Amino acid sequence: MAGENEFEPVLIGFFCHWCTSTAADLAGTTRLQYPSNIRPIRVMCSSSVDPVYILRALLSGADGVIVGGCPPGDCHYISGNYKARRRLAMLKTMLRALGLEEDRVWLRWISAAEGAKFAQTIAEFTEHVRKKGPSPFRKYWST
Repeated sequence: MAGENEFEPVLIGFFCHWCTSTAADLAGTTRLQYPSNIRPIRVMCSSSVDPVYILRALLSGADGVIVGGCPPGDCHYISGNYKARRRLAMLKTMLRALGLEEDRVWLRWISAAEGAKFAQTIAEFTEHVRKKGPSPFRKYWST
């Protein structure tokens, strides 16, 4: 439980149904511990995450967004993860151009059998965003 002055980030996760969401389920069933700051959203493929969804999450007060997909070469939709990687690279270029912190958005490849990697990644992302502090947009939204 966080103290009154301790910042707890609000994180949004867009997770591929076939790999990263399954890894999250595995982490849960094997009782691996990771922070509960993440709000998971299951998508069929990481390529279905439009950059507008990520921008909307950030502009709505999320402190960070992570997109999880199948490792390259293992996408159930053949090349969806490559499309996701291109979209996120474009988004990060836009964020830099707007003067926003691009490292509040992560893309990670986590296969279905990597429950421990999922838990570790969420812990690392939570700590990374916690150190950065609240999103500059958070002040415009009540939590």
